Amino acid sequence: MTAAQEAILEQIIEAFQNGKRLSDLPDVSGTNPFNLICEVLEDGESKKAALATLLPYMEEQCSYGIEFDTAVSSPACTRIGNLALHKSLPIHNRMKGCLLDDNGEVVEYLNPTNWTGQTRDGSRGQVMVELPMHYRKFETAGTKRRVRISEYPLPGYHLVGKRYVSAYEATVKRSTTTLCSVANMDADYRGGGNNTAWDGSYRTLLGRPATNISRINFRNYARKRKANSTEWNCMTYDIHKELYWLFVIEYATLNSQAGFNAQKDSNGYAQGGLGNGVTNTPDWNGFNSYYPFVPCGYTDELGNASGEVAYTMLKEDGTTHGTVKVPRYRGIENPFGHIWQWTDGINIRISPTEENGGDGLSKVFICTDPAKFKDNGYDDYAHVGNTARRESYVKEVIFGEGGEIMPSVVGGSSSTYFCDYFYTGIPAAGGLRGVLFGGTANHGASAGFACAHTNYAPSDTCTTVGSRLCFIPA
Repeated sequence: MTAAQEAILEQIIEAFQNGKRLSDLPDVSGTNPFNLICEVLEDGESKKAALATLLPYMEEQCSYGIEFDTAVSSPACTRIGNLALHKSLPIHNRMKGCLLDDNGEVVEYLNPTNWTGQTRDGSRGQVMVELPMHYRKFETAGTKRRVRISEYPLPGYHLVGKRYVSAYEATVKRSTTTLCSVANMDADYRGGGNNTAWDGSYRTLLGRPATNISRINFRNYARKRKANSTEWNCMTYDIHKELYWLFVIEYATLNSQAGFNAQKDSNGYAQGGLGNGVTNTPDWNGFNSYYPFVPCGYTDELGNASGEVAYTMLKEDGTTHGTVKVPRYRGIENPFGHIWQWTDGINIRISPTEENGGDGLSKVFICTDPAKFKDNGYDDYAHVGNTARRESYVKEVIFGEGGEIMPSVVGGSSSTYFCDYFYTGIPAAGGLRGVLFGGTANHGASAGFACAHTNYAPSDTCTTVGSRLCFIPA
C-alpha cells in the first residue's frame, strides 16, 4: 500500500469512528473506499494493525443480523450490526416478484404493490420471487448464535448467489408433467391428486397446488422446464434455509407464527411475525380429504409485501365451513402451513438403535449442487450434524458454520425457543429419509418455518405433501 493510500485509509477509519457508513464515504482522490479496504484485506502480514482497527467498523457498519441465546427460552432475538440497516433492510427489499422464462431470464418484474393486473397464468413465464445476491456469516460463541448478512464481501462471509423461488406452492401442467408456478384455473393445471370429479364443486382442485407426488418426481418435473440442465428444481433445503434466516433477521424472532403486524415499532423495525397461517383449518378431512384448497395467487393483491389475506372455505350449499388467513412473506405465498413442502439437497440417514444393530444416530447430509442431488445415498453430500431422535417442539438446531435449521435438541414448546414441531421416527431397519418443511392446514401451533418432518422416503407420496419451484443459475 502506498503512502497516499495509507492516508486515505486513515480518513476512512476516522469516518467510521464518527459514525459514518461505508455508503456515505465519497471517493477520495479517485480511490473507491470499498476497493481500498479490499486491498488492505489482501495485503497480508504488514497491514495487520490497520486491519485490526478497520474490521470492527466494517462489520458493524456494513452488516445487519440477529443474535439469540440457546440457554434462553424466549424466541425473541437481539438485532446486531448497523441498526439503520434494520430499518432500510437493503437486502430484503431487493426481493421482488417477476416472470421467469425457461432459460432463467426475467421477462418482467411484477408491480411491487399489486400483482393482480399482470399475466400470471404461465403464458409469459413462471411467477417467481428473485432472491438477491448477498453475503452471510453464521457465528457460534458459547451459547450465543449470530446470523449476519451484508451487501459486501466482508471477511468470513460467504456468498449467497442470486436465485429464484416460486411465489406459489407448485402445481403441475398435467399434459406435460412439468412443474409450474402459476395462477391458472385451467384443467391442465389441476392440483392435488388431479381428481377430475371435483371440478366445478366446492372441493375443486383447479388452480390449487399439486400434491401426492414424490420428491423424485417433483425434481424430475421441475427439470423438464429446461432440457439437459439442472437449474430448475423443486424446493431446496438451501433456499428454504435462506428464507427462514431472512425472516428471522427482519422480524427478530424465531417464532414465524407470531401475530402479523403491518406497522413498524417505535424504532422503525418490523415487529410480530407472519401469523398462524393456514394451520387452524376446521375438519380438513371432512372438507376435502386433506387436499390443498387455497388457490395459487390468492394473496397477489399484496404484491412484494408481507401480510395475510382472509380466505373463506365454502361448503356445497354456500355456507361457510371455516375462515383462515393465508400468509405471504415478501411475495412468497404460504411459506409454511397449508401443505408440507418437499425439499431437495438434504438426506437424513436414520440408523436403528444400537440394540437393533445401528449406531443410534440420525445424520444430516446436505448438498448445494443440484447436479449431485440424489435419493439413494450420500456421496457428494456433506455431513453437517445429527438431528434429534424423538418428536417434540424444537429447542436447538444444528446451526454450525452453515446455519443449519435441522433440529438437534427438542423439548421446547409452541411459545419458546423455535416454537415449531419436529416430526420423526426410527424405523427398525433404518434408511434414507427426505425432509418436509412447514406443516399443514391442521397442524396449528406445531407448524411454522422451522417445522420439519423426516418420516418419508423420497419415493413416498401423500395428499398433504407438495413442493415449490426453484431456479438456481448454473
